Amino acid sequence: SFCSNFDMALSSILTEAEIAAGLQSCQAADTFDYKTFFVKVGLNSKSNDQVAKVFGILDQDRSGFIEEEELKLFLKNFSASARVLTDAETKAFLAAGDSDGDGKIGVDGKTALI
Repeated sequence: SFCSNFDMALSSILTEAEIAAGLQSCQAADTFDYKTFFVKVGLNSKSNDQVAKVFGILDQDRSGFIEEEELKLFLKNFSASARVLTDAETKAFLAAGDSDGDGKIGVDGKTALI
């Protein structure tokens, strides 16, 4: 199933403890900060190749972009019990990674985020 493939792929890059720390940092609505989250899960210390893998996992429809709808479910990729991002969080996250203003995050935008 999609979820187990996802967990397997993510767990080859991030430890459970890292994922838990990331989710812990943004449990309340409107406390999600992608910079804090990436530092907590240790993504900022991963190789470009590993970051690209995470990007591929988040890009659920394999379009080569992470759209707003996929971003909204961002935390759920790390844990099924995590919350959905609020509209404000989603828009801030999108704006940070959307380097060309097309309303989605491309491969070039992901490196800007991390």
